[in-house]
Amino acid sequence: GGGGWELDVDRTVATLQAAAEVRRRVVVFGTAFNFVHLVEALARLGMTCRLEADSQVMETGGYKGRSREWTKGELRGAITRSLGLPATSIIGEYGMSELSSQAYEAPDGTLPAGGGEGGEPARFFVFPPWARAIVISPETGKEAKDGETGLLRVIDLANVWSVMAVQTEDRAVKRARGVELLGRSPVAEPRGCSLMPN
Repeated sequence: GGGGWELDVDRTVATLQAAAEVRRRVVVFGTAFNFVHLVEALARLGMTCRLEADSQVMETGGYKGRSREWTKGELRGAITRSLGLPATSIIGEYGMSELSSQAYEAPDGTLPAGGGEGGEPARFFVFPPWARAIVISPETGKEAKDGETGLLRVIDLANVWSVMAVQTEDRAVKRARGVELLGRSPVAEPRGCSLMPN
């Protein structure tokens, strides 16, 4: 009603409960901050929703100052406890309105041991073959070596009648099996389609 992206908690919880009661598989799409609002609301109500086992969650976007910020591990743990799904049922999506293509979290969701920041398992994302993810050193503007942290640049050949490449302020590491996303640069302004003016 106010022009912002707000979660209708009552309607969402009622819909999830109804699906759980009839054992219907659902796919729940949302931004990170919407999931924080959902799991916090469920906690306040003293409730959980035990979704059907083959249900899935697709989480995208950052917090953009719209909620408490949780690490990916904290967020996924809260989702699994609140919705009764294993972490393997949660898929990450990376995209933006400036790109025509999105990256999705690789099926097993983690890199081999040794990746990740702050003791969290590393997660990597894969773009379709017509989009190329490059990690750029912010100091030199040149491509970073595999394993080095830099800023993500995406060349997207599906961007017809638009820009071909988008330089982001998202920190990333290029890995053999995809791109490990580390979050926004701490000096970057919050951006994204979910930041509509109120």
